[in-house]
Amino acid sequence: EVEKIRIKITSLGLTESRITADETIQQLFVECRLNNFLAEETPLSLPKPTGGQRIHYNYSTVINVDKEDNHAEREYLKSILVKPDLSADSLKFTVVSDPPEDEQDLECEDIGFAYVSLKEIFQKQRDIIEQDIDVFDSQDASAVIGKLTVTVEALNALRSVHEECKND
Repeated sequence: EVEKIRIKITSLGLTESRITADETIQQLFVECRLNNFLAEETPLSLPKPTGGQRIHYNYSTVINVDKEDNHAEREYLKSILVKPDLSADSLKFTVVSDPPEDEQDLECEDIGFAYVSLKEIFQKQRDIIEQDIDVFDSQDASAVIGKLTVTVEALNALRSVHEECKND
């Protein structure tokens, strides 16, 4: 069985904030990053949700972490399990504002961040299935600007890596 981490970005809802008020922010996509290895993003930008609505990405991706072909990813997962102080033990989701077609001088702008701790998945021995996670304002890490619904299935891969740590 090829070991993998499955990630699904289901939907995004925003609370009232500077983001909802900002008319230059119109289209949003979501990027998912594993440390510095790997960044995947939803192929679509969707119109910013308003007033309690959600936008649905239903985007899934898989990160393979088998020993044969994905040594670096695997070593990184090992380091999460054996180094308790590793701050980068999370998958990081970034909500990005995609400038409208007619405003090409505007840059893509990171407007919010959300995190799923892989270490916590292992500690709790429980994958995250269709769970709402807080999205924090990129300009104020204490302010929650919305909720991102995600699935992160990593437990089997982490268990396998953990077994390997014991055997090393």
